[in-house]
Amino acid sequence: MGQKQWAWCALGCLLAASAISSAASISDVQEQELQVTARHLLGGSDHKYKQGEEVPLWASKVGPFTNPSETYEYFSLPYCPPSGGVKWKTLGIGEVVDANRMASTPYALHFQTARKDVVICEKTMGEADLNMFRKAVQGDWYFQMYYDDLPVWGFIGKMEKIIVQSVSSFKFYLFTHIDFDIKYNGDRVIEINVSTDPQQAIDISDGVIEQKVKFSYSVRWTQTATTYEKRLSRYERFPLNPVHLEIHWFSIINSCVTVLLLTGFLATILMRVLKADFIKFSRDDPGMDEEESGWKYVHGDVFRFPPNKNLFCAFVGTGTQIFYLSLFIFAMALVGAFYPYNRGALYTALIVLYALTASIAGYVAASYYK
Repeated sequence: MGQKQWAWCALGCLLAASAISSAASISDVQEQELQVTARHLLGGSDHKYKQGEEVPLWASKVGPFTNPSETYEYFSLPYCPPSGGVKWKTLGIGEVVDANRMASTPYALHFQTARKDVVICEKTMGEADLNMFRKAVQGDWYFQMYYDDLPVWGFIGKMEKIIVQSVSSFKFYLFTHIDFDIKYNGDRVIEINVSTDPQQAIDISDGVIEQKVKFSYSVRWTQTATTYEKRLSRYERFPLNPVHLEIHWFSIINSCVTVLLLTGFLATILMRVLKADFIKFSRDDPGMDEEESGWKYVHGDVFRFPPNKNLFCAFVGTGTQIFYLSLFIFAMALVGAFYPYNRGALYTALIVLYALTASIAGYVAASYYK
């Protein structure tokens, strides 16, 4: 490796060390500012609303609770669509790669506007619609929605086991009323919770061929002292979603520093031991042919010119690109860019940084090729 390559590697290590030390020493206020800035770069926003302003509620998916990877569109079930038809939210590149879809809903959740028992629609469901809901309730399906980029979950229905004269059977109930409990701080939405009323559930058990259904909802607003910057902390261990493991950054940094130090010590020892032999090989000293032991038996293979130079340079350049890509992703994670449930942020960062670091791969590959 030439002096230029060593210089680039040294510069990269210095930048990484500087970023790590800076991230470890910033104050809480500076950390919050960095998180907000990073979220803006990845498509996030600090939403501020006025009283009575409409805040859309987007339906993301439905699926079985026991298998989170199996998901379907929200309106794959015969729910009531909005009066103006279903509208789809324009998604970013990361959200598209992550297979997200956002459909509009008929729920009108205006900022700081309480509602009580608002009827969305009344419909008579036939056997086909009842079978779809019955299958969802039997599979313990849940729905996921987003309100001001805050995820919210709820179950579609419930299943009860009934035993009559030692004969067991199951009853299936569909929740038709949803209570939205929203918390706010000033002009920002802080928290949203969903609950269902078991008293307003209809029977869709086997044998029911037709059922008249009335879907409704209520909204309640309460003020909270939680700040906007900390509103996502409650989602770290939400019961309806898999637990997010805490990232032990100190252990990761400690391991990386240990590996770098051991690699440096090993390289220093090898260079001291082999320096004299390198000098003799470069001078074509005939005395080297007289005594060959240890690693000298394979010196012909070690210093042999690679047969596929183009492929070798491409691999070195790509490896360097992946190294810097990983370094930048870790740096963004340190400043809080990838907060919980930020849809597609990681994929967006990977795609953009992969394109930007392509110049590093080209430079390294070209420098080795010449």
